[in-house]
Amino acid sequence: MRALLILIIVLGIALVVGDRVGVVLAQNEIGRRVAAEYNLPSQPGVTIGGIPFLTQAVNGSYHHIDVRVGTWSDQRISVRDLDVTLTDVTAPLADVLHNRTSNFVAATASATAVVPYDTVRGYAPSGVQSITNGADGLHVIGTFKVEGISIPATVVVTVAPTANGIQVTPVSVQAAAGGPSIPLSLLRRTLAFTVPLQQLPLGAQLTAIQPGPDGLQVTAVAHTVHLSSVS
Repeated sequence: MRALLILIIVLGIALVVGDRVGVVLAQNEIGRRVAAEYNLPSQPGVTIGGIPFLTQAVNGSYHHIDVRVGTWSDQRISVRDLDVTLTDVTAPLADVLHNRTSNFVAATASATAVVPYDTVRGYAPSGVQSITNGADGLHVIGTFKVEGISIPATVVVTVAPTANGIQVTPVSVQAAAGGPSIPLSLLRRTLAFTVPLQQLPLGAQLTAIQPGPDGLQVTAVAHTVHLSSVS
């Protein structure tokens, strides 16, 4: 009986060790493939949630997989602190073993990232000197021409996701101390602009934008993501 108990304990330890080794290997492989897919400068960190891993692998179903990308760029814009969470991922074990990816599907891909204010300012009209987050909203500070006269002011704007990217829209104007007041109607058209970020990796479309201390915090979501054809 004692020998049997020792054998059971040893086998239990071996299964636990095997499970942890398996999940590390899988996480490294996912990170390697994501880095190659998106030409990332470094391999992202990957965490496969749920214990035990081997049970999920045998069933071909994973509850959630977190991918920490960090900095990411497409042809027009760069973001930082990019994190992607895949939920309810289907990856049949036979397909994994034979490197067939056509049946790999994530029910949902949720991504978050930060668009630095310096990046946003790069798409703003001339005259914009800085963009900061204030108590009453996002502040666009600069010197703007009104009927040929350059007038310093702070414009409070809103940000929203659109089909073309992040739409920036003026909603109020605060004149500089001692300066003349400026009607919003004179700045609304010239100060409205778009930051061309429509989606994040895995085809995740922007759904929410929140000004943060050092950039726009964006959220994006995609549904029924076929991992063999992501772009």
